[in-house]
Parts: sequence; structure tokens; C-alpha cells
Amino acid sequence: MSAAADQRYMARALELARRGAGFVEPNPLVGCVIVADPDPVTWEGAVIAEGWHERFGGPHAEIQALRGAVAGVPGATMYVTLEPCGHHGKTPPCTEAILAAGIRRVVVAHQDPFPAVSGQGLEVLRRAGVQVEVGVLEAEARQLNAPYLKRVQTGRPWIIAKWAMTWDGKLATRQRHSQWISNDQSRSIVHQLRGRMDAILIGHGTAEADDPRLTARPPGPRVATRIVLDSHARLSLDSQLVRTAHEAPLMVATQPFADRQRCQDLRHRGVEILELTAAQPAERLAQLLDELGRRQMTNVLVEGGSRVLGCCWDGQFVDEVQVFLAPKLIGGADALTPIAGYGHGQIPADATLEAVHVESLGSDLYLRARVAARVSP
Repeated sequence: MSAAADQRYMARALELARRGAGFVEPNPLVGCVIVADPDPVTWEGAVIAEGWHERFGGPHAEIQALRGAVAGVPGATMYVTLEPCGHHGKTPPCTEAILAAGIRRVVVAHQDPFPAVSGQGLEVLRRAGVQVEVGVLEAEARQLNAPYLKRVQTGRPWIIAKWAMTWDGKLATRQRHSQWISNDQSRSIVHQLRGRMDAILIGHGTAEADDPRLTARPPGPRVATRIVLDSHARLSLDSQLVRTAHEAPLMVATQPFADRQRCQDLRHRGVEILELTAAQPAERLAQLLDELGRRQMTNVLVEGGSRVLGCCWDGQFVDEVQVFLAPKLIGGADALTPIAGYGHGQIPADATLEAVHVESLGSDLYLRARVAARVSP
């Protein structure tokens, strides 16, 4: 195949992989395209079959594609966005199926850092005489699976900081009124976002001021664990969060001095109590993220308020930012801004955010970006 053809087929595999978002975690998003042996004149091949990893515990993308290849694939090229596995997990090794099918060439976007795979799948294929090429659209594939890669490599989930604000950068008025800053279209996007998260994090102040449910409406492919940072376990037993604990998991992260009776009352209503013992807020947040990583949570949405967002930013925990900007001005020196905490002492020399995407949602603007650099405040 030509280099241009390789990129085109891998781009299609990445497009397929995205369909698994919210369904496959903690597994990675993977897509696969199988292409017939190329024409000797044009060096182009016909697509035989396609597949993607559709759900956690289900067949991997390579198996899905092979099952769809009705006419067989001997001599074909397989494009896959992540290294095929060569070990027995919830499913048999993909390498065995690839070899049995007679695939001649395998093009992989990048190696899988998961310890049970990590180069071993590629080595199995090479030893069997399969032509293996790695690195086609690698940057795009790594960006797609950044949450998975972070969890595997660091043990912590991908953190998305989200907020809605006015054009003058306010989360709420000086009287802490914040409903509603954004419009219906923006709130619909937020519910879609919640529906593919493993957890949603807020502070006690936000829980008390807004009395949110933090559920996705309509439901998405995942049901997020709602987490409230509440050192004293003061969350109201009549709050919507507690009243819906039977519908979606609810965790209250406390400290050792939290009232034992209050903790017991919350437990009786189906709330998990997680005690964080570190002395400083950023250290406790790190403890929490480590625990979420141990539970194989991949994506965590931080919905605020400003103190929690500030702690996440100061601790350099934020990986991605999603902001809904509404054409409203409220003013006020005491009105809340999105990110509290210590912040930077000087303006960073380089851009803090990259891969910036701006979309119009009626009157609102929807801004998304990745955090570019880990610069100490």
C-alpha cells in the first residue's frame, strides 16, 4: 500500500474506534479495517471488513472485523489503532485469530503500554512472518486513547474540568446564584458528557448551593459514581444526591474527624464513605485519584465549584478543559470565578492549552482543549 493509503485506512479505523467511547472503558478505544491485497498498478486495495471494540468484555476490534470478512482475508492487510493482544484475558489472543486468518501485513498506530501486551503482540506476529508496521497516525491514535494511556501509565484517571461561565468569567453571582448560566443546548452536551464518565466530582459547597443530581438525562452508556468532597460528612440526607443513591453510586470523601453518626446515617442510605487521611487538600485529592485508578476508572469529570477546580489545577491534575461560555455579564468583585486556589504568580510564557476546539451552541460557545504543559504555579 502507498503511505497515503495507509493513512486513509488508519483514519477510518480511528473513526470506528470512537464509536466505543463510554462502552468499552476501562479498555481502550480500538478500531480495525481489513483491506485486500493491493492492485499492483494502483497500490490500492478494497476494504474487506471493518470492526471496533463495542463493549467491555466483548470481542476486540480485530475479531469483530475478521468475523465480518465473509470472503476470507488471506494475504490482506489489517489496520488497527492499537497493538493486538497476544495474551488470554477476557477474550482469547487476537494474534492467534490474525495468524489463523492468513493476514499478510498488520499496520498498527502504536504499541499498547498495558504490561500484558506491551510489544509482545507485535513480536508474536513478526516471529510468524507477518509484516508489521507501527506508527501510522500515531499522534492521532494516542490523542484518542489519552485517558486509557494515562491510567495505564500513571494509575490515575483522565481529569476533565468543566464549567459554565459568563463573558466576564463568573461562575455565579456574589449571592452564589448560578442557575442557569448556559442554555439548553449546552446543558444537553453536559448530560452527554456525564453519560460516558466513570465519576463526577464536586465539593460540598456546590452540593449545598445547587442540590444537583449529577446524573445523565437521558442516560448514557455509563452510570457515573457521584463523588462529593466533604471533610465533615455534612451532606444533607434530604439532598437529591442522597435520595438518588439507589439509582447511581454516591461516594462522600471525608477526613478522619468526620462525625461518625453522620457517616453511619449516610451509609444506611446507600452512600459509600471514603476516608482520606492526607493533611493537605491536594494530597487528599491525589489519594482519591489513586483510589479511582485502582478501581479502573478512566474518565472523571470535575464539575466544581471554584475551590475544587482550583485544587485540581494547583495540583496539576487537570488533563482537559471543557467550558460553556454564555453571553451574559454579571460583574461583582465577590462573584465566583472558575478556578480558585493559588494559581500562577506570573503569566505562563507558553500557551497553557492546546488542541483548542470552539463550537457554537446557539447563543453559547463550547470550548474544549487539552492541558499543554505541567507548569508549577
